[in-house]
Amino acid sequence: MNEDNTNNSAASGTAKTVTVEATTGEAMRELGKQVAHLTHGGDVILLSGPLGAGKTTFAQGFGAGLNISEPIVSPTFTIARELKGQFRGGNSAHLIHVDAYRLGGNAYAPGQNAIERLLDELESLGLDEELEDPSDNTIILMEWGEQMAAALAPERLEIHIDRPLNTVSADETSRADNELTSNGTRTVTFIPVGESWQTFDITRNNR
Repeated sequence: MNEDNTNNSAASGTAKTVTVEATTGEAMRELGKQVAHLTHGGDVILLSGPLGAGKTTFAQGFGAGLNISEPIVSPTFTIARELKGQFRGGNSAHLIHVDAYRLGGNAYAPGQNAIERLLDELESLGLDEELEDPSDNTIILMEWGEQMAAALAPERLEIHIDRPLNTVSADETSRADNELTSNGTRTVTFIPVGESWQTFDITRNNR
């Protein structure tokens, strides 16, 4: 894992945004593990990035950091999985791993907006209260959660994973493919939002 750059945004009322690089899948897992070691009960973490960026790999490392013995897989078909583990201090940890990719569809009721639709879907899954006020030993790790972040989780850590574009051209006149590739270094950006995340700094492993 290589640190790329940091940007202090104290003037905007948030902690600094940090960008690091993960050169391998193992480095991505280690990054997830480090973040897990910095979390507390009640935390909400939003994980975003294109398909194949490494979100599930990060989540696997995150689970290992919470001493979760069950395999961490994409919850796409179940939307949410609940897993039991332990924080570093030995207290029990309850991880809710959510895939929000299929939430917030277009089947709105008359007069219903996107946020209301999301709230209805989360309520049907029993996740609305957990997002708004997670219990003392619960951590929410949500993939594809950007669309509901501001409305449902004012205190959160946003993590965005970018993967490289395949921009190799055969000659100067050919056009680059500009297609996302499964190979290469991932760029991971951490955006702490809210007072509880003000001291978060992955480069120093503290919070």
